[in-house]
Amino acid sequence: MSLLPTPPPSPDRVSRRPVGHGDSVRAGRSWWDAEADDYYDEHGGFLGDDALVWGPEGWTEDDLHVLGDLRGLDVLEVGAGAAQGGRWCAGQGARVVATDLSGGMLRVARRIDTRREGAVPAYVQCDGARLPFATDSFDRVVTAHGVLAFVPDAEGALQEWARVLRPGGRIAFSLPHPVRWTLPDVPGEEGLVVTHSYFDRRPYVEETSDGTVTYSEHHRTLGDLVRAVTGAGLSLVDLVEPEWPAGSDHVWGGWSRLRGELVPGTAILVCEPR
Repeated sequence: MSLLPTPPPSPDRVSRRPVGHGDSVRAGRSWWDAEADDYYDEHGGFLGDDALVWGPEGWTEDDLHVLGDLRGLDVLEVGAGAAQGGRWCAGQGARVVATDLSGGMLRVARRIDTRREGAVPAYVQCDGARLPFATDSFDRVVTAHGVLAFVPDAEGALQEWARVLRPGGRIAFSLPHPVRWTLPDVPGEEGLVVTHSYFDRRPYVEETSDGTVTYSEHHRTLGDLVRAVTGAGLSLVDLVEPEWPAGSDHVWGGWSRLRGELVPGTAILVCEPR
């Protein structure tokens, strides 16, 4: 019997339509399970094994300092992937739990742990919007491009993160900048032409001919994200829109220097309890 994840069915079409939480979770788990090894092979060198990289531009927490001093704190990383960010937090003296929807991604994380020294996170496989932790369990909640773009209810996910956050704690999350929704996801000049409405909130959906969702992403405007933060009982204390690093010519999917010097690719929101 093979222990390898079953690849998701190949999509037959792309659509824009509502997608519920259950379909989003099932599609996300299947897609990331199948993609885990290839994703690490392609991007692991850029991400490192113990760095908190906030987005494809390449800025790290060592550069941006949005989390504050982590020594002695309890940190939850949601949508951890291979837990590079969680390892960085552990290296700063934090006690870290790294969670991901995908068992395949967490297997990659554990494989990385076996070949390196130093502090590592504990791992829990779970839905990042439905956490199996007690209220007031963590001092920080963090994710870099995890969870929020892949669930339909951003405010509900943030409420859950706020629930497990202790008074005086902080939540920091990054996701694709909403303006990128308007542009084709390609790095060249053809990716600089607006082809889709910024105000169209219908999710991007890849699906089979019978309507089975194989991949989905959910769009909100910047205003939607701010309202989700405040609706979850949080205050927005910073909004970071990182510029493209000077002289950096790397390409990651639709991100490139050409596009990154003209439009933002990542938004980082830093929140605290009200």
